[in-house]
Amino acid sequence: MDFILDPNLAYLVLVIATILAILALLSPGSGFIEVGAVIAAFFAAYSIYRLPLSGWALAILVVGAMLFLTAFLRKDRRWILGSSILCIVMGSAFLFRTERWWQPAVNPLLATFVSITSGGFFWVVGRKLLEATTAVPRHDLDQLIGAIGEAKTDIHQHGSVQVEGELWSATSQIPIPAGSLVRVVKREGFTLEVVKEE
Repeated sequence: MDFILDPNLAYLVLVIATILAILALLSPGSGFIEVGAVIAAFFAAYSIYRLPLSGWALAILVVGAMLFLTAFLRKDRRWILGSSILCIVMGSAFLFRTERWWQPAVNPLLATFVSITSGGFFWVVGRKLLEATTAVPRHDLDQLIGAIGEAKTDIHQHGSVQVEGELWSATSQIPIPAGSLVRVVKREGFTLEVVKEE
């Protein structure tokens, strides 16, 4: 297992473990991602245990991650995003200690490439996630009241209607035969109350 003790390989495994862990949290239940995250985390933990970490580089990495998260919330984020990438690259290159503190253990070109590509990936995924959580629902169910549809089954106490291209459960005070035009007069949850439309 000592092949993992190369700082460049240990850094790559650590980044892969982090990406897989975040993806497993964002989309749980896939199985494959979780297993990959556990395996990568095992190798990353082993390499961190065997290779000495640099405290100041770890602190710079944390600052870079915080700046990256701050960039999501600010409108003028260009300088914040640039600063975060710079901190992450520098923290990545010096993450593992060497005999000379000023000499990076991880190849700076590798740290730059991995930081920019993984940062770009998280930027796109994070922005899409933020858009999805703050989006206003487009489908207002109360707009169904007054809409015209078609009875797909006989409707009395229970039945089905198709309204605006969707199939809904429906009730009616009086029997309505299948194939009749209906108008929605009320909605209770996902059940529509309808009347026959002449």
